[in-house]
Amino acid sequence: MTDHRIATPEEWQAEREKLLAEEKELTHRGDELTNRRQALPWVPVEEDYAFETSEGTKSLADLFAGRSQLMIYHFMFGPPYEAGCTVCSSIADNINANAPHLNAGDVTVLVVSRAPLDRLQAYKERMGWDNLDWVSTVGDDFNRELGFLHTEEELKPFLESGQIPPAVEKMAELSGTDVKGYVTEGPGLSVYTLSDGTIYRTYVTTARGLEGPAMGYYGLLDRTPKGRQEGADEPIWLRRHDEY
Repeated sequence: MTDHRIATPEEWQAEREKLLAEEKELTHRGDELTNRRQALPWVPVEEDYAFETSEGTKSLADLFAGRSQLMIYHFMFGPPYEAGCTVCSSIADNINANAPHLNAGDVTVLVVSRAPLDRLQAYKERMGWDNLDWVSTVGDDFNRELGFLHTEEELKPFLESGQIPPAVEKMAELSGTDVKGYVTEGPGLSVYTLSDGTIYRTYVTTARGLEGPAMGYYGLLDRTPKGRQEGADEPIWLRRHDEY
C-alpha cells in the first residue's frame, strides 16, 4: 500500500487547477526574463581566439559558418580525459537533436573543448552526434576568460577540503581522470553575434543555468512522481546514452 496521499478525481482536479495557475505565472515570468536576456548589452570580443577544426585552424568569426549568431557549449573534455564528461554528454545529446532547428533560426551551434581534436572527433563518432561540429581550443584563454577553466590554486581549497562529493569522484572516474583533472574544466554556454564585421558576446551561463536550455530530461523528470532521484544518499544513475 502506498504511503503517498490519495485523492478522488475531483480533489485531484481542484489541486491541479491551483497548481496550473502557478505554472502559468512561472511561464509568464520566464517570458519576462527572456525579454531581459535579449536586452542585455553586447560586449565586443577583441581577443584573437583560434580553434583546431576538421578543416584546419579557424578564428571565432569563421565558426559562425555564414550565420549571424553562434552558440557554443563548453564541453568538459580536458587533455587528461579519456572520455567526455557524462553530464556534458547528456547535454550534447540534447543540443545535437536541436541543432537543425537552431541552424534554421540563423544560429550555428557547436561544441568546444580543450582535448586534442582527434580524441574529440573519435568520441563524437562514438556518440553519434552527426549534427554538431566539435572544435579544440588553441590555448586556454577562450575557456579561462569565461570562467570555464580553473587553476590549481583556485581549486586548492576544494581539493584539500577532504569533502569531495561522491558524485564528483564518480564523474571523474567515468571520464578516465582524477578529481583534479575533472574539476579543472567547467561546463558553460556562451552566445555571440556577428554584426558589421564585429563579434559581440551576448550571453553566458553555467551550472543550473544549463538545465532549461540544454537538459530537457530534467524538465520531464520533474513531472514524474520520483523526480530526479538525485538525493545525497541516492546512487548516481546518469550515464552516457550508450552505457545504460
